[in-house]
Amino acid sequence: MTKDLLWRGMLAGILAALLATLFARVYAEPQVDRAIAFEAAHEAHAMGHADDDAEPPVSRAVQKGVGLATAVLLYGTAIGGLFSLVFAYGYGRIGRIGPRTLAVLIAALGFAIIAVVPALKYPPNPPAVGHADTIQLRTGAYFAMIAISIVALVIAGRVRAMLVAPIGGFNALIAAVASYILVVALAQLGLPHIDEVPAGFPASLLWDFRLASIGVQAILWTTIGLAFGWMAERRIRRR
Repeated sequence: MTKDLLWRGMLAGILAALLATLFARVYAEPQVDRAIAFEAAHEAHAMGHADDDAEPPVSRAVQKGVGLATAVLLYGTAIGGLFSLVFAYGYGRIGRIGPRTLAVLIAALGFAIIAVVPALKYPPNPPAVGHADTIQLRTGAYFAMIAISIVALVIAGRVRAMLVAPIGGFNALIAAVASYILVVALAQLGLPHIDEVPAGFPASLLWDFRLASIGVQAILWTTIGLAFGWMAERRIRRR
């Protein structure tokens, strides 16, 4: 059954990617254009003239069209496939939970663990925010935060499993949540602090871009959870 769930997860990821791409095109890309315009104006002011002949390696039309769709499609397909594998492992092992409920629960946890928590330490930034010589540091720190968040979730699950019998289900859940928060908080204190927002950068633009970026993730995970849950339930009922 895992194979059947896998292609359903990838299909749900493709559907989610299409919706997320539409949202990004309407709400996120205008913020990118504004950030690029700010960066160009800032550089022109610093140099004393505008370099009208400079062309980016990839045009904005391609970035906003084929480039955006391809990147989100690959990401959504990969997330959908991994989502189905997590579902296949958890179904029947996590209490008496139906397939649609389990899919929504996994989607909510995935959104929180992979999208929201790492963004609290390293929020997404538009162009003109960040230096080229720190891109490796920023990328490594961000993925380290994602990995630590996942490890913290595994630790929390183990804590709950160990404490259910002695202190009860509700208290074990509270202890598990507390252990997750503790691990994440310690990691965020230990990871490097990166703040490269240039002086004069519009705060409203920064906020709108970050809100749109979280919105893209929310649409992606919500669609995967709902679509995959519906398809998985139909498959399990037939079986």
